[in-house]
Amino acid sequence: MLCLVLAFATAACGPEVDVAKALELNVVNSGWFDAGIINGQNKLVPAVTITIKNHSDQTLGLLQLNSLFRQANATEEWGSAFLTAAGSEGLGPGASKTLTLKSNNGYTGSGETRQEMLANSHFVDAKVELFAKYGSTQWKKLGVYPVTRQLIEKS
Repeated sequence: MLCLVLAFATAACGPEVDVAKALELNVVNSGWFDAGIINGQNKLVPAVTITIKNHSDQTLGLLQLNSLFRQANATEEWGSAFLTAAGSEGLGPGASKTLTLKSNNGYTGSGETRQEMLANSHFVDAKVELFAKYGSTQWKKLGVYPVTRQLIEKS
């Protein structure tokens, strides 16, 4: 028990790292994920697959990512996704991970294939705003990225 308390105390007293500068983020893929059939209608949700790499000299413990999905020209949140990118083991210096974040909300359509949904004249594109934090630090914005109008494979 004492070792656990000392480990957390040591981590809390370690040097402060700006997670927005420490993490290199690359969008691997973005698009519309086939969320299946909901109430008899096809459902598509915006999603983004990213790689993150720790460029700091510190292990980033309890690394979390949050994404806010918005329709292209909207300011209000449309959907979100949250995940723990690295638990208590952290993301070590030079380490990287590939992660997928999918919105909980999207479009439904009945009588249209998923490709037809993407081509519909009422379809509105989306964007995703990504945030990260580690340990007890504050959320830091990593960037805003467009969601490509394409179907992506199930992951």
